[in-house]
Amino acid sequence: MIGTGLDHDLILVGGGLANGLIAYRLAQLRPERRVLVLEGGDRLGGNHTWSFHATDLSDEEAAWLDPFVVHRWPAYDVVFPERRRRVGIGYRSVTSDRFHDVLIGTLARAVRLRSEVAEIAPTRVLLAGGECRSAAAVIDGRGAAPTPHMTFAWQKFVGLELRLREPHGLTVPILMDATVPQQDGYRFVYVLPFGPDTALVEDTYYADGPDLDDAVLRDRILSYVAGKGWSVAEVLREERGVLPITLGGDIEAFWRGPEVPRSGLRAGLFHPVTGYSLPDAVRLADHIAGLPDLSAASLHSAVRTWSQARWRGHGFFRLLNRMLFRAGKPQERYRMLQRFYGLPEPTIGRFYAGRPTAADKARLFVGRPPVPVLGAARVALNLAEPAR
Repeated sequence: MIGTGLDHDLILVGGGLANGLIAYRLAQLRPERRVLVLEGGDRLGGNHTWSFHATDLSDEEAAWLDPFVVHRWPAYDVVFPERRRRVGIGYRSVTSDRFHDVLIGTLARAVRLRSEVAEIAPTRVLLAGGECRSAAAVIDGRGAAPTPHMTFAWQKFVGLELRLREPHGLTVPILMDATVPQQDGYRFVYVLPFGPDTALVEDTYYADGPDLDDAVLRDRILSYVAGKGWSVAEVLREERGVLPITLGGDIEAFWRGPEVPRSGLRAGLFHPVTGYSLPDAVRLADHIAGLPDLSAASLHSAVRTWSQARWRGHGFFRLLNRMLFRAGKPQERYRMLQRFYGLPEPTIGRFYAGRPTAADKARLFVGRPPVPVLGAARVALNLAEPAR
């Protein structure tokens, strides 16, 4: 419980996905803990859509996350120049609006919006207005921070949520439509049908650089929609993202420095290939809620150990990323994903869940290679992971 002279047991700086789920899980399992969430914006969760595959989570994890889930589909489609497939794995989406509403309804006065933070220490937060709040521990969950200890490529996108004049006819999402012109790396369009005449359409790139021209991508989305024969009645919402895709790095150096506990992207917790962060956020929330000691030193050690273990277990994914970005021409990157979607559904499910078996890994390299053999060999033989 709260120590003498401390304002809170735990302060969560940043009201995004990871910190929001930590606060929610603590409210469920340890409601006696005095938690404060500080968010600089006027809503929790920002302006995002977080999605995941049904096989990414255990039954227990899916059950406690369920109040946040707005959209559910039994399958999804992928479309490539030489492959079209419906994958019978369920797909789910959480919207930032639902995220905000559930957390506000659960946490009530434990949330402070429009609270800009000036300084963070392991047990103290200084707000921009001069107010200081203390706690047994502070968790920094303000998203990815620049680091010299990781090498990244990028998944970047602009998405428009559209209301159409007529029904679009989709019954399941299109996770990847790579029949579009291949520009700035591997390009695909992602479509989530939120209702009979509404859809989120994202123009997405696996690119070497993080630069994003929002206006160009908006135009490409509208061209794609017109090519489908859909007529736009209204743009309901726009979102954008630039997600890190990990090529290599030094996880020990990444965690050096001030011993402030971290969460989410700031802790390096996301799928190295897809950039999806929700499954890792769910697991971290469960892990933290189960810790007997929530002091700053204990939390920092626990999250650092968790992050480093995840890193060590994801070396195979970083190798795949280096092959995707370094072994072939950018306009040919789609071929790796096209080949991937010819694999058995259980293999696809375990890949996205971050739990591929040895046989799954072997399947990815059996048969005709989707990238030039010499380029792939150079990457595979580079045993030292690159780091900036």
